[in-house]
Amino acid sequence: MVSPAVANATDTPFAFWIGTIVMSCSVIAALIVLYVDDQTARKCEVEMRTIELLRASLLEDEDGADVPEKIHTTDSIHVSSRSSTMDENATISLSDARRFGTLFWLLSISCVVVYGCVLPFNNVASGILLERNYFKEPPDTCTLRFENECTSGTLVINGANPSTDENGNPCPSSSYSPVLPSSIHITRGGQDSWDSYEYVFTPLSHDNVDCGDPFWSNACTKDYCDAQNDATEKAGRIMSIPYTISAVLSPFLGFFVDKFGRRAFIAFLAPCFLLVVHLSLGLTHGSPVIPLIGQGIAYALYAAVIWPSVPLTVEAKLTGTAYGTITAIQNIGLAFFPLFIAAIYNSSGEHYIPSVELFFAVCALFGAFAGILLNIYDRRKGRKLNSSSLTVTVDFDRDSMSSMSSLILRNEGEYI
Repeated sequence: MVSPAVANATDTPFAFWIGTIVMSCSVIAALIVLYVDDQTARKCEVEMRTIELLRASLLEDEDGADVPEKIHTTDSIHVSSRSSTMDENATISLSDARRFGTLFWLLSISCVVVYGCVLPFNNVASGILLERNYFKEPPDTCTLRFENECTSGTLVINGANPSTDENGNPCPSSSYSPVLPSSIHITRGGQDSWDSYEYVFTPLSHDNVDCGDPFWSNACTKDYCDAQNDATEKAGRIMSIPYTISAVLSPFLGFFVDKFGRRAFIAFLAPCFLLVVHLSLGLTHGSPVIPLIGQGIAYALYAAVIWPSVPLTVEAKLTGTAYGTITAIQNIGLAFFPLFIAAIYNSSGEHYIPSVELFFAVCALFGAFAGILLNIYDRRKGRKLNSSSLTVTVDFDRDSMSSMSSLILRNEGEYI
């Protein structure tokens, strides 16, 4: 939303600098998180030593060793505990990925195809919206009065070169791009601000028009460049809808998932939403607002369930490896999506609609199919994904309470 406005008001390099500033803020935030995490780890270590002291004192008989011996025993327990943890971590390797079950791999497939409907779409959304809604190609029946002369700007003869339809009515409407000359043959004529000495295009297409060059933006096709700037800013505002929806809904959806679960079901529901969204964008010509609201809801739903589901599909000690594996699979898949989209775009005569949108719809369909399989296998595995967080952790809590009780109960079953 901000980038097109900044680029149009200044220039593209300045818009890149805005992005650099934002990324710098992200790096600073990451460093702060690193510091806070280190401080928390130190605090946890102190608390663990305190707990070990308490355990040691509870295990000692009333007439046992004195306090220094207890502390020595506690230190030994603490060192032994840390050593066993280090030994356990040392045995973890990338080959452990072979121990991941069907649920994890279905989750990974779902992650690739569903995010393939969202992130690559965002990369080309501006072009799609311009082509579909805000800067459409003018109809062939709309022609210039002087087809081989500039349309608007300082080079226009008699101040105007309007476009009209076969009935003599002004055209096109505001949702279309202004009509360009069929061809032009112009030299600099003393204009040092122009980027080139001569402008000879036979025929002239929109790919030849660079609105960053004063020749096009001020001298020859000012109406075209002004309309393009307005359209890109409007498309940028519309493109912000999915992220805005996701930012607003994500905290509430996260709470819902923790309380009620249904992770596998939502992993099926989100790509169904995306399927409807991309079919609407590809096959209809209405406003893109409603489909992009649907995209934002689907994105928020899916993000709320996909990443919290990973630890539920693998052993606890392999959680980090699982996250690394699914992220790698996702990025490998996303690396190929732009290549597929570019190939489809070129083979469709440099048009996004409908072929590219149908490609996204097919990805969403695969995501829905993966969601169905995810629900089937989740039911076989005891509904780990569709259960609430409280249900998932209840067994762990029972085991933990049982272990603590065995440490602090006396022989007669009375608490100390």
